[in-house]
Amino acid sequence: VSANRSELMPLVLLIPNKMKIPSLLLRFPRCYFSRRTYFMNFHFTSRADFLCIESLMPMHRYRTKWICSSNSLRRELCQQVAPDQQIEGLSDKEQRLADRLYNGLIQGHRACLAEAITLVESTQSRKKKIAQVLLQKVLSYHREQEKLNQGKPLAFRVGLSGPPGAGKSTFIECFGKMLTERKYKVSVLAVDPSSSTSGGSLLGDKTRMTELSRDMNAYIRPSPTRGTLGGVTRTTNEAILLCEGGGYDVVLVETVGVGQSEFAVADMVDMFILLLPPAGGDELQGIKRGIIEMADLVAINKADGDLVVPARRIQAEYVSAMKLLRKRSKVWRPKVMRISAKTGEGISDMWDKMTEFRDLMLTSGELIAKRRKQQKVWMWNLIQENMLEHFRSHLAVKDKIPLLEEKVLSGVLSPGLAADLLLKAFKDGL
Repeated sequence: VSANRSELMPLVLLIPNKMKIPSLLLRFPRCYFSRRTYFMNFHFTSRADFLCIESLMPMHRYRTKWICSSNSLRRELCQQVAPDQQIEGLSDKEQRLADRLYNGLIQGHRACLAEAITLVESTQSRKKKIAQVLLQKVLSYHREQEKLNQGKPLAFRVGLSGPPGAGKSTFIECFGKMLTERKYKVSVLAVDPSSSTSGGSLLGDKTRMTELSRDMNAYIRPSPTRGTLGGVTRTTNEAILLCEGGGYDVVLVETVGVGQSEFAVADMVDMFILLLPPAGGDELQGIKRGIIEMADLVAINKADGDLVVPARRIQAEYVSAMKLLRKRSKVWRPKVMRISAKTGEGISDMWDKMTEFRDLMLTSGELIAKRRKQQKVWMWNLIQENMLEHFRSHLAVKDKIPLLEEKVLSGVLSPGLAADLLLKAFKDGL
């Protein structure tokens, strides 16, 4: 290879006849290639095949500009350089941050996992860019680990929801301690509702899991919803991926409340569990039908002492109700069981039911198909959210929104007409 005259010393590389160019680039990752470098003594399909490599910084290594008549060679080079386009635009400091968090994460450092989730949750544009680079690295690592695991998922994702007072935090502590004693690594993503007036959150779930929070094989992360509907945050899906990259075997996602829209977590977990108290009025009326349809397992908690009899009654009611619902899986019928997080009764049996569910879904192939579908659903959820944010901040509608809102409030305009006017202004401004 002949180097540019601007180089202080000529760079000479002897290339074997049958060596492929991508493997050459990988072998010299930190070389400063000259503005125009010709590869000699190389077996091309025709004399017209040659490669031009742009002068680049080391952090942009492998990013090339080539002129090839061979389509196969061009495709092969594209596959090599595509991932590096993710880091384009990052400074050296930002790239070092992404590398440090990635290395610490896969080595199992809890501090790096906490910092990575904070980075993903950030709304600053620069931090969001670093977060996406980090997520791409983790996703690539995750894919390689799954291949080594014969294509099976590395972690079991479990969503947990229930009304206030059902004992979710007590259950998670009891359940998590049982799993860590069995040598599992458990992460808990506890989502806390944000105030619609002040925007603040209590984030008090961790204080009710004192023993589990001290366990070195467990990680608890409370996060605010920041107004996101569905009982989860917009970054919960990405936090799950980071927890799996950190080597956690079971990821528990505790969601906000129970309502018609509070089951978005079902679109990001393998199994959705509904936790209910044994007493509290007519449960079948109090709990919305939508969340019952999404549940793979219903657990009646606090089935101890004087509440054993009410728990049995509620269990019988739900067993009857579940028979009327449409079957969502070919291999699994939702179960209803009684447990007590206070005494630990039924917790081990519940884990047995959960592992039975996972094994059946894996064997049938439904679990892998479900995960793939969830990725697509979550992509469109994020697109909708980002499009709404883009719409609100667009110059063509930004000033019109307060005026039209005022007219809607005073009854001069109908909400539908005001929406049409804003959408028209947005389309005209594109």
